[in-house]
Amino acid sequence: MSEYVNNLLSKVKAQNQNEPEFHQAVQEVLESLEGVIAQHPEYRSAKILERMVEPERVIMFRVPWMDDQGEIHVNRGYRIEMNSAIGPYKGGLRFHPSVTLGILKFLAFEQVFKNSLTTLPMGGGKGGSDFDPKGKSDHEVMRFCQSFMTELFRHIGPNTDVPAGDIGVGGREIGFLFGQYKRLRNEFTGVLTGKGINWGGSLIRPEATGYGTVYFAQEMLKTRGQDFEGKVCAVSGFGNVAWGAVQKINQLGGKVVTLSGPDGFIYDKSGVKGEKVDYMLKLRASANDRVKDYADEFKVEFYPGKRPWGVKVDVALPCATQNEIYEEDAKELVKNGCNCVCEGANMPTTIEGYKIFTDAKILYAPGKASNAGGVATSGLEMSQNSMRLPWSSDEVDKRLHEIMTRIHDTCVSTAQRYGQPGNYVIGANIAGFLKVADAMLDQGLV
Repeated sequence: MSEYVNNLLSKVKAQNQNEPEFHQAVQEVLESLEGVIAQHPEYRSAKILERMVEPERVIMFRVPWMDDQGEIHVNRGYRIEMNSAIGPYKGGLRFHPSVTLGILKFLAFEQVFKNSLTTLPMGGGKGGSDFDPKGKSDHEVMRFCQSFMTELFRHIGPNTDVPAGDIGVGGREIGFLFGQYKRLRNEFTGVLTGKGINWGGSLIRPEATGYGTVYFAQEMLKTRGQDFEGKVCAVSGFGNVAWGAVQKINQLGGKVVTLSGPDGFIYDKSGVKGEKVDYMLKLRASANDRVKDYADEFKVEFYPGKRPWGVKVDVALPCATQNEIYEEDAKELVKNGCNCVCEGANMPTTIEGYKIFTDAKILYAPGKASNAGGVATSGLEMSQNSMRLPWSSDEVDKRLHEIMTRIHDTCVSTAQRYGQPGNYVIGANIAGFLKVADAMLDQGLV
């Protein structure tokens, strides 16, 4: 690591204490960009990296709400508006007890590069609350969402900041948030994505991140003369991303043998297919946040408290949350013959795990490239809203496939150009950075 990068990383850690996920995301990007900075001194003299690691704006506010028994609760709400150099801020809202400022800053930072790679005009942002919708009634969730939006509405808009859903924020929550925004602003605009189909939403949006991850993995496999036909796959999670990935893998001839939750993972050697895919929707709707129910329903093996990375598979798609593949998990995957790891979640692999994959020269794609299908489809939803014209599911799927193929090719060509052929991390970080950095240079000291 160069002295410049090392000093900048030290400064980030000192100024953003107790935010390890943010430190990790910044470190990965800074290490990737050393060659670019060496070749382009204009970025260093303009302090582009120093500006990119600082959010343009951090909004934090209290969210008071009343439960069904009349008791008042107070949660924290956040919106990190990270970078708007190439378009309005774009990124999801996460409602989960684990939400902190540091988690959202890491997600917003990743979102800047991810959105840049889609080639759509979207900046990066992220937001949410430590509110937990699990176990709450519809009326309680509605009251919380209305209180949350009563503050957030003044900071967002279709040309300023367009939030979407994330963990804990699905169609129900987006509906309540949109209704309150519409009431406060007296206008019907595309201020949120992930909306209901009957009022401005896009077809296949729930499946889009998973679809996109599989499309990206398919392109990776092609570089080695392979495809998904006959491949055995490990998928983590059981939410929207995993659900979409399982569907698309089945369509392409692969077989998914694992799903996971906070309670452990299931191993289904016959494959998650048919009615089992539909059952994933029941799992999510139950709000129990456990995957053991699948094992009980279909009489398959369940491993409590374990992650699925010890299973012998050809392809691994981590689709749950950050830092779910550690160094030992990565070693186990490589030892068992896995030759492709494609991230469906945000930063699910630790830096140590990523280096194991790189050293083993297996195919490995970072989430900022491979899980960009969700935000890409959100961008397509924004386009449909602007034109007041809905597209068919086939049209959206076709555009999504084209975008993911384009992102893949950009990562490959950029890594090649900077002397790191086959390194998708280097390719994604550099390609995402260059577009944003050049826009920042064009726009002056802002």
